[in-house]
Amino acid sequence: MISLEFLLTALVVVLVPGTGVIYTVSNGLFLGKKASLSAAIGCTAGIIPHLVASTLGLSFLLHISAVGFQLIKYTGAAYLLYLAWATWKENGILKFDESGKDQHLLQIAKRGFLINILNPKLSIFFLAFLPLFVPANAVSPTLNLIILSLIFMLMTLIVFVLYGLSATSVRQYVTRSPNTIRWLQRSFAVVFATIGLKLAMTEQ
Repeated sequence: MISLEFLLTALVVVLVPGTGVIYTVSNGLFLGKKASLSAAIGCTAGIIPHLVASTLGLSFLLHISAVGFQLIKYTGAAYLLYLAWATWKENGILKFDESGKDQHLLQIAKRGFLINILNPKLSIFFLAFLPLFVPANAVSPTLNLIILSLIFMLMTLIVFVLYGLSATSVRQYVTRSPNTIRWLQRSFAVVFATIGLKLAMTEQ
């Protein structure tokens, strides 16, 4: 049975704005509903490798391996800095290419996937977080971990979608001012860069 404590704790964790939320909101503001949904799906999918690693106990190896942790950490930081640069260099309103819509949405989802898969803190977080809610007398702890993981992913997807739709709902007001969009784009770029630098300088 899933405890209320787990649901509440997981909800708080998901609601706290992080890189995935910022990425989803930015796509909702600049590119609309479908783009925000693609970002939400991509970010959620990026959690899967961390959940699998946690379930199999591989994240423990990552935690004790300074080299492995540093490698993934710097790769993730570099990608966030690249994302910051790509967002900053956009000149004015971001364009949505109707002729390549499906490919563009897939690219958005891939970026969201990379944002989360390159975050080593997620794997360590799930290693420490999920086992707390597995009953001591559980017949199959692994099955319990999988169920908790799936519930967490579902909550993540729902919250990210809501964040994205909320951003989309105010998009019409934002798009009326190119200066506002330019300011928002560069603000998001600064946020991505800040998170990337912070990740690079964080000790294990």
